[in-house]
Amino acid sequence: MMSFFSIISLLIVVLSCSSVVISDGESFQKLPVPENRSGPEAFAFDSTGKGFYTGVSGGKILKYTPEMGYVDFAQITESSNSSWCDGLTGTALAGRCGRPAGIAFNEKTGDLYVADAPLGLHVVSPAGGLAVKIADSVDGKPFKFLDGLDVDPTTGVVYFTSFSSRFTPIQVLIALGLKDATGKLFKYDPSTKVVTVLLEGLSGSAGCAVSSDGSFVLVSQFTKSNIKRYWIKGPKAGSSEDFTNSVSNPDNIKRIGSTGNFWVASVVNKIVVPTNPSAVKVNSNGEVLQTIPLRDQFGDTLLSEVNEFDGSLYIGTLTGPFAGILKL
Repeated sequence: MMSFFSIISLLIVVLSCSSVVISDGESFQKLPVPENRSGPEAFAFDSTGKGFYTGVSGGKILKYTPEMGYVDFAQITESSNSSWCDGLTGTALAGRCGRPAGIAFNEKTGDLYVADAPLGLHVVSPAGGLAVKIADSVDGKPFKFLDGLDVDPTTGVVYFTSFSSRFTPIQVLIALGLKDATGKLFKYDPSTKVVTVLLEGLSGSAGCAVSSDGSFVLVSQFTKSNIKRYWIKGPKAGSSEDFTNSVSNPDNIKRIGSTGNFWVASVVNKIVVPTNPSAVKVNSNGEVLQTIPLRDQFGDTLLSEVNEFDGSLYIGTLTGPFAGILKL
């Protein structure tokens, strides 16, 4: 019988191979990540608007511009630059090298916040370099598996999720198979340097996104095909409610400027191989406005993020070898 780690290795190979299937359409471009690293999982854009930042396997955060291509911007640990971490796929050696998941800028300070899956919440200065760890636990309980992250554009408060409080990233298939419901939504206030638990009992809380006016934050439940809304301001502040059940296996959620709408990365999860990746646009009432199938571009793989910037969708995957850009 195959061991769990053998199954994980096979899954990574299958997903990586399937994700290189692309269409010939001129509207789609793929940008392979360097050094045989994989999984440009999430994207962030700085105030210059000239390129994007993304975290990849092995603990590096890369900056991409059309003029320079990919260059190293930051790393989670000192080991991220070592030969141990070069060419890693998925979550191999993530506990040593790091594995950046959700990332987002504080638009006012230029600081880049990072939810590293096994190593905790970090921040990178505008100059880049070695990330500074902010927290690896809350209330004395270590983070096991951080995932999504966003920064409130009105206050600078950081919201982030844990996919599970029981299982680590390399145990994700176990978490899915058992329908683990120990995920959490957190907030970190840079002014007080305090991390607070906002929601518990979430099923695969993969992504989160704050509304453009800072009134609420959305958090996806990948395992339950559900997105919840947690109210930050107003008469419902501190309470939560179902936002939508219309998006299959939602991963990261990204707001679309000040439109009030959001893009959600979606798949139909089959445990072993996720199928039918798509970009789903929803409005502030949770209604689906548009669905863009992405199977022709990505094959059957775990789509992690769809992020709109300057007329294009920037599309990431958990284990794929490239970032995708789709012109709208």
